[in-house]
Amino acid sequence: MSAVRGDTSREPRPFRRVDELWARPRGAAEVLERWRAGSTWRNVTWSHAVAPHVASVVPMPKSLAPALVRAMRQRGIRELYSHQAHAFELASEGKHLVVATPTASGKSLCYNLPILQALASDPSATALYLFPTKALSRDQEEALRAMMRDADLNIGAITYDGDTPNDARRAGRQRAGVLLSNPDMLHAGIMPHHTGWARLFSNLKYVVIDELHSYRGVFGSHLANVVRRLQRIARFHGSSPTFLFASATIGNPREHASRICGEPVELIDESGAPTGRRQLVVYNPPVVNAELGIRQSYIKTAVRLTQDLVRAGVPTLVFGNSRNGVEVMLKYLRDKLSRDQIDPSAIHAYRGGYLPQTRRRIETALRAGEIRCVVATNALELGIDIGALDAVVCAGYPGTMAGLWQRFGRAGRRRDLSLAVLVSSSNPVDQYMARHPRQLVSAPIEHARIDPDNIEILIQHLKCAAFELPFEPDDVYGDVPNEALGEALDYLADNGVVHPSATAAGSIYHWASDSYPANNVSLRSASWDNFVIIDLDGNRTIAEMDWRSTHTMLHEQAIYQHEGGQFQVERLDFDNHKAFVRRVQPDYYTTAMAHSKVAVLEEDQSASIELGEVPLDAALGDVSVIEKVVGYKKIKFHTHENVGYGEVHLPEMQKHTTAFWLTFPEDFVQSQPEPRAVVVDALRGLSKAMHLVGAVGLMIDPRDLGRTLGSRNEDEAPPGKGQGPGFDPTIFLYDAVAGGIGLASRLFEEREELLRRARHLIESCECEEGCPGCIGPDASGDDQPEAARKRLVLGLLDAVGVSATH
Repeated sequence: MSAVRGDTSREPRPFRRVDELWARPRGAAEVLERWRAGSTWRNVTWSHAVAPHVASVVPMPKSLAPALVRAMRQRGIRELYSHQAHAFELASEGKHLVVATPTASGKSLCYNLPILQALASDPSATALYLFPTKALSRDQEEALRAMMRDADLNIGAITYDGDTPNDARRAGRQRAGVLLSNPDMLHAGIMPHHTGWARLFSNLKYVVIDELHSYRGVFGSHLANVVRRLQRIARFHGSSPTFLFASATIGNPREHASRICGEPVELIDESGAPTGRRQLVVYNPPVVNAELGIRQSYIKTAVRLTQDLVRAGVPTLVFGNSRNGVEVMLKYLRDKLSRDQIDPSAIHAYRGGYLPQTRRRIETALRAGEIRCVVATNALELGIDIGALDAVVCAGYPGTMAGLWQRFGRAGRRRDLSLAVLVSSSNPVDQYMARHPRQLVSAPIEHARIDPDNIEILIQHLKCAAFELPFEPDDVYGDVPNEALGEALDYLADNGVVHPSATAAGSIYHWASDSYPANNVSLRSASWDNFVIIDLDGNRTIAEMDWRSTHTMLHEQAIYQHEGGQFQVERLDFDNHKAFVRRVQPDYYTTAMAHSKVAVLEEDQSASIELGEVPLDAALGDVSVIEKVVGYKKIKFHTHENVGYGEVHLPEMQKHTTAFWLTFPEDFVQSQPEPRAVVVDALRGLSKAMHLVGAVGLMIDPRDLGRTLGSRNEDEAPPGKGQGPGFDPTIFLYDAVAGGIGLASRLFEEREELLRRARHLIESCECEEGCPGCIGPDASGDDQPEAARKRLVLGLLDAVGVSATH
């Protein structure tokens, strides 16, 4: 350490030759020592060394085809990791399995090897690979084709997705032994036309579902129904495939995989892959406003730490939690590192919305080692092969422990020291992690939760299944009970969607509508109709954007950021899904302001919470959530000052979901000595604390749980100043995904414990008046200094009899 200090006290860094820095990279270890020796370490709340892991290897299986052994040796693979050998053994026996080992542990070989062995033994056999993204399909296609070529397997492998040309689609149907696709294409483009895919389905031996952890919530519930339909079609064509799942670390991999395929699944979770030394660092930016608990910008902090790493020649991956955040960090890094004569093309962003050719160009450059730093959203959490990286910097907690470790696992593929840095934002969950950093290694990993029997989702897929094949009397649909299946089909018959024909064995249900049901079912609960972004100066399409994000990022006068450049949205053609932009050089970017309103549609359950003199009404039911982007702010680059506002005129976004709500009687609110607006704002602060502890308790991404304060009744006004009569302030916590996945019902069941934990969070927070880490700063607009918001929230909880849970 003294040598490092001595080095920093010599000539000033700016006068050192840049090519000398790149020619002799100092590496992650020296950067870590410099941080420890300097002022950076003052804000490190936790540093933890993860010991290296020695490889556990076994010889190649004796049953493996000689051509495959030869192809493996050409890649320097002379033995298998223990988990790869175990997967080969189970898959060869036809057992469903899930491999749940850390990132970069060689999971691809766990499913590729048994499939290639099956193809070598039986050239007529087929396999289907499903990936959540197109990029992953393309990535695996290249690796699989190379392996098949080296093993002299003259069997086609093709990616079949929206980017596949028509002639390649025909070849895929007729000749491909391995088809790589995604659930959306299987659902809407393959299974409805299964007769044209008879060769694939009649010889289907294996189905691979990679990145299993990403199939959660509504998307996972849809996938389980897609698999039910797939199994039904396979049975019709005379096959019964074995399912091979691969997942990053989640809390319930076996249960989750079994829910997806409806059958028992073997678990492999002991990795035999080696890992190098890894240093975990949690950095909490310093407080710049003690009264409001506001901290230094986590984005600028992450950029500064990344600068240190890139200057030292450390290949680094920076994760942001939003597209805007990623583009801002990319601009800052290029601006700052250009002063060190580092080529801006050595620093790239990677996120959703880039065109396919842009993504592939970046992926190729990453693998070739031409890019020194990548700033990415969770698009790179998934298993795309991007080569070796020595450091990961997370600008903000991604919302789940599983997601964080998926990101951290991106570094450390080599034997040298790797760094994994979490930079906390001022958000409540981030601050919770900064105050309890040992949770990173001691807390349980979140469970992936799905509800494939959700009645709305089930009915949608039964329509698709009936279109694909009539339902015979002895037909089964996954693990859905026969009685429930019969009731659902009768419901569809009553609505004229299917037509029952009576036979001696029972009714046969035929599709009776002239519609194409798969077109009306989106697996990801979002419109398929992306908006294209057109550069007016070049008259070319530069990117695309999903329907929901368009409201916040492509409204007129928004600054759209793309690969480090800025474009102003001149016109948004909402009807034709086109945004027209022009390149500009502003000194600001824009961020949208949205308003949410909840209206109760139906109350399913209700209860009274009677812990003190004032009872509270709690309920669970169906609600309508209306979101509207009402304006935008202009944020100055680098200083992050707010330099202006603008209005947005776009349609509302509406969804139906389930909610838990808690109502405080209006008489109780009016009886408080503080002004009503202050009391309502204090309740808004309580809702923030309840949202935080609810997300942590359910072990979910906080973005999966919506929060607002409003009225139970649609015709009453939102909270505001004044003495509005008849308004009972109501805290809503709702499932953020349309239809709900059962989060609200679990909060309703734990309603009293939720309040107690919220009180404990508020009491244990070190702030005086409320901060982003507990109830948020004062937003009431009241200028009375004696109305201490935090004390008021605790006083309200006292009045209703809520004591803390320790």
